[in-house]
Amino acid sequence: MKTPACALILLSLATAAHAGDPVPPGRIIDAAIGDWNKDGKPDLALLAASSPDDQADNPIGIYIYLRDDEHSLLKLAASAPDKIWGSVEPGGVVGQEPSISALPNGSIAIVSQNDSIGRDRWEQTLTLAYRNSGFVVAGYTYDSSDTLEPDNSHSCDYNVLTGKVTKDGKTLKADAKTVSIQDWQDDIGQKACESGQ
Repeated sequence: MKTPACALILLSLATAAHAGDPVPPGRIIDAAIGDWNKDGKPDLALLAASSPDDQADNPIGIYIYLRDDEHSLLKLAASAPDKIWGSVEPGGVVGQEPSISALPNGSIAIVSQNDSIGRDRWEQTLTLAYRNSGFVVAGYTYDSSDTLEPDNSHSCDYNVLTGKVTKDGKTLKADAKTVSIQDWQDDIGQKACESGQ
């Protein structure tokens, strides 16, 4: 639901967060509203570009806000800078834009991709869930294809919490983990997809 009304809601929610907020409004590149902690109140998740002088390989951070019980204002619950790869400039490369969305079950999906440059195209989805008063990576999905060799495509879905891996249609097993979004590194998912038994 990306309408002008939704944009106004996002703007009002972002400005409702306290002044110590680490996300300057000019660096917000996408947002999602959902009930992450299942308390019946709308919460907010943002993707924001790092500062221009930051040389990180993954120039996009994840910032998640929950409603405060007492005052019904947004309060920063998770901050994970430099987690997501993608194009961050409005005039940047088409096909490399990241996105964030609310899933029907209250989880958060974050998609990064390269669907425009080179022969190797890919899409990665991180699924975040609220568990034990924190946000963990519950799922990692990676799909890749080769534009010059159409038969050379692969898919992997790793349920991080259970260790179940589905790789190119085959069910495998990897280590079950509980990894906070702050501690997550993409190589955790990549290794599970490569070494699933």
